[in-house]
Amino acid sequence: MTTDAEFLVDGMGYLIALAKTDLSGHLDYSDRNIVEKLFQTFTMRVGRFHETWNGSQPALGAWLTAYTYYYNHHRSHQALDNQPPVEAAELS
Repeated sequence: MTTDAEFLVDGMGYLIALAKTDLSGHLDYSDRNIVEKLFQTFTMRVGRFHETWNGSQPALGAWLTAYTYYYNHHRSHQALDNQPPVEAAELS
């Protein structure tokens, strides 16, 4: 595990700002693309959820906790060789 902080930014003007602060201008889009896809999926699912939810706030908390558990422990992910994230993390 690295102890260095990393900030993912787009090119162009940000590179000038990074150079002025002696920070690296190395761009790594592979991790960024994965995170953006995750946020896209999450945003889509939250939107669908918001359109159909009619329960209370405590019920929402319970539902989100159950969904998070399902997503990380039971749902297979194609990018992880059809394993849940918890199992893939244990193997690495």
